[in-house]
Amino acid sequence: MELEAALRDQVGQAIGRPVSDAPIKKLKGDASNRSYYRVGAPPESWVVMVMPLDATKKSEEATKGEPPKELPFVNVHRYLNKLGVRVPAILRYDEPAGMMVIEDLSDITFEAALEGGKHNHALYTRAVDLLARLRVQAEKNQDPDCLAFTRSFDEDLYDWELHHFREWGLEAWSGKLPTDAERAWLDSTFRDIAKQLAAAPRGFTHRDYQSRNIMVKEGELVVIDFQDALQGPRQYDLVALLRDSYVELDRDFVDAMLDRYIATFQEASGEKIDAVEFKAFFDLLTVQRKLKDAGRFEYINRVKGNPGFLVSIPASLRYVREAFRRRPELRELQELVAKYVPELAA
Repeated sequence: MELEAALRDQVGQAIGRPVSDAPIKKLKGDASNRSYYRVGAPPESWVVMVMPLDATKKSEEATKGEPPKELPFVNVHRYLNKLGVRVPAILRYDEPAGMMVIEDLSDITFEAALEGGKHNHALYTRAVDLLARLRVQAEKNQDPDCLAFTRSFDEDLYDWELHHFREWGLEAWSGKLPTDAERAWLDSTFRDIAKQLAAAPRGFTHRDYQSRNIMVKEGELVVIDFQDALQGPRQYDLVALLRDSYVELDRDFVDAMLDRYIATFQEASGEKIDAVEFKAFFDLLTVQRKLKDAGRFEYINRVKGNPGFLVSIPASLRYVREAFRRRPELRELQELVAKYVPELAA
């Protein structure tokens, strides 16, 4: 009851009038340490984000440097707002209480809007166009005050994520350890992949632009969960969206959406993009990102006690297997990891 009173008080202060009788519903959370509560009932409702008071402002996944001085959600929100990207309105942020009152975006995620296979092409086209235009705008309007411009996908982060898969996907999931020789070869190969990925030009990257982090409200696409934004290659957010662990897409459709991104980006920026090179890098990045995801889902299960993402491991591995097929120079890596994760076998 104490928490409910605090939630109603936060909303009351945010809107300037009491909501003493408003119903409260805890919303389904994600893999983070934040909790979300709906106060009120649509169409008159608000969402309160509750953050642990002892939590640092640093990303839960590996990043360098000290925790930022400002909450990343607030910091990146300000930047995206400035670019004209639709993000949830922040009505009140009580830092000492660890609570934020934000606009209620309803329960319709991009993923939910796709159910039944209706309007898939139109929705994905809109999401891809939004992403392309956001990237062009961000490359033209860099802001050193935005945290996303102070951190990046560098060689060490890519390498850490690949070893996150080794630890939780290859070892914990299989219950086996690679031999010393295999481990040394994996270390070298992962570092080589990390170097290739880190060599690409970097710009504003959402980091997790997928079907559960885009909301659909009154026909608008609203971007959420952007607090871990950093500098990364143009293809990164496309891998998150088109190689989404929660919504599987066939390759022909993925290629059509990649072509759409390239066309929209070129139209908005005037820059010519080589489609063959762009897609080859997309496939290499798919190997890295989806291996990481598979390992992350097992980590969330074992360390956080949340098995809800285990169902998404098979799709992640299928994406990696297909990307391996398109990058034949990685055949030796595929054969080694498939010894421990048979789902990756050619």
